Amino acid sequence: MKLLHRIGYYLGGFSIGLILLAFFLKGKNTSCDYGPESRVLKNINSKTLHISPSAEKEFQAHAIDSATIRQVLKYGDIHFSKSDTRKKPCGIYFLEGRTKEAELDLKIENCDSIATITEVIWK
Repeated sequence: MKLLHRIGYYLGGFSIGLILLAFFLKGKNTSCDYGPESRVLKNINSKTLHISPSAEKEFQAHAIDSATIRQVLKYGDIHFSKSDTRKKPCGIYFLEGRTKEAELDLKIENCDSIATITEVIWK
């Protein structure tokens, strides 16, 4: 069998496989969260979010709404060097995010069923 025929068969089978994969995964909420930062953000976003009174005052002072907080929690960056991930019973994470107005750091206490924003640091 010629090399050109082999390449043709390979590309034909590969394209059929891609089409079948796209067909089966089209309606599902599949994600590729394998990195540590992505897993922590997904974990925090899957829990009930509470905001401490001091953080709530900071958000109200800067006119930040809950949709903006969710965007920061979804697209922010976790700083593992500042975080205390193994603290018992709840790990503490520092998340750096950006809003339209400013950049901010959030200190998040991540427990089993609740994630609490305990502190807001504006930059």
